[in-house]
Amino acid sequence: MKTLDDLLAEGVSGRRVLVRADLNVPLDGDKITDDGRVRASLPTIGALADAGARVVVAAHLGRPKGAPEAKYSLAPVAARLGELLGRPVALADDVVGASARATVAGLADGGVALLENVRFDPRETSKDAAERGALADEYAALADAFVSDGFGVVHRKQASVYDVATRLPAYAGGLVLAEVEVLKRLTDGAERPYVVALGGSKVSDKLAVISSLLPKVDAILVGGGMCFTFLAAEGLGVGDSLLEAEMIDTCKRLLAEYPEKIVLPADVVIADAFSAEANTHTVLAANIREGWKGLDIGPITVERYGAILAGAGTVFWNGPMGVFELAPFAEGTRGVAQAIVDSAAFSVVGGGDSAAAVRLLGLPEDGFSHISTGGGASLEYLEGKELPGVAILEA
Repeated sequence: MKTLDDLLAEGVSGRRVLVRADLNVPLDGDKITDDGRVRASLPTIGALADAGARVVVAAHLGRPKGAPEAKYSLAPVAARLGELLGRPVALADDVVGASARATVAGLADGGVALLENVRFDPRETSKDAAERGALADEYAALADAFVSDGFGVVHRKQASVYDVATRLPAYAGGLVLAEVEVLKRLTDGAERPYVVALGGSKVSDKLAVISSLLPKVDAILVGGGMCFTFLAAEGLGVGDSLLEAEMIDTCKRLLAEYPEKIVLPADVVIADAFSAEANTHTVLAANIREGWKGLDIGPITVERYGAILAGAGTVFWNGPMGVFELAPFAEGTRGVAQAIVDSAAFSVVGGGDSAAAVRLLGLPEDGFSHISTGGGASLEYLEGKELPGVAILEA
């Protein structure tokens, strides 16, 4: 695939370059609570602007219903992007309409504009290729070249990710290129032992990646809400913990097939309510009380998982070990993450809540070999699925 370096070598001064970035940040009102994705976009946008390109950034935020919604406006993102770039970022009032055209037309060399949330246009996520194509034509009219740098969306066949790349000279941004190289390292000859720490709420969300990874890895350390369905599959009572009853038989089959590879918590932190002020106890996994819910892995499990991670050659971590946003249930995630930092392994944090936990818990980002910006895209790649936004760049 052609890369950002190839585009820069061709020369971009005075040219309009459309960059699909992933700026889908968490907000508290209009305040960004984690600007990691904005920071990750800076190298590509900055390199283009410094080289004199007229940079047009396309991105989404949240899940609007195909129409403008004030709470999903990219205005806070435009302000933060401008602060971090050290140059103004003009925000269009629409996606490809009169404001977008005027905003792009007003750019000087080295200027940066941000289109309003692309998901305000229902054609962006349409299943109809002709509808997406019509929107892609309008994106293409705003630019002379396209750079795909939003790894968090490359698993989506959407107008600003896939279709526009068929209409403009297309290049992989530095972020997409780095992410793909890291994922190839995880799938092609990863150094052993290869250990996966897998959390999150539901087994069903992770079943495909669990099934794909089990034949390839040496251990999967299970945490988060999903561990209780596995514990139930072992015949243990889980109280009021999160449970997918319809997945118990699947978990039984996986445990029977890979008894040495699937590692489950030995102890858990339970609470009488889903609250930072709840009463809590740490109990063995076999002793979860009726009416109580497990919200974190316990210290014995952290120590056990840490010992396994200490000897790993490669680690992939996706999903928190507990409800890390609430202080009483953060220590499992903190302990596992710190064990990964302390290990000598090539370590990859699989985006999403895991990446947010690293920052929220104050862990050193440079303690991991790579922190992905795309949890869903990372998982689909490891499942062996084709990522449309990458495949079109390789075409």
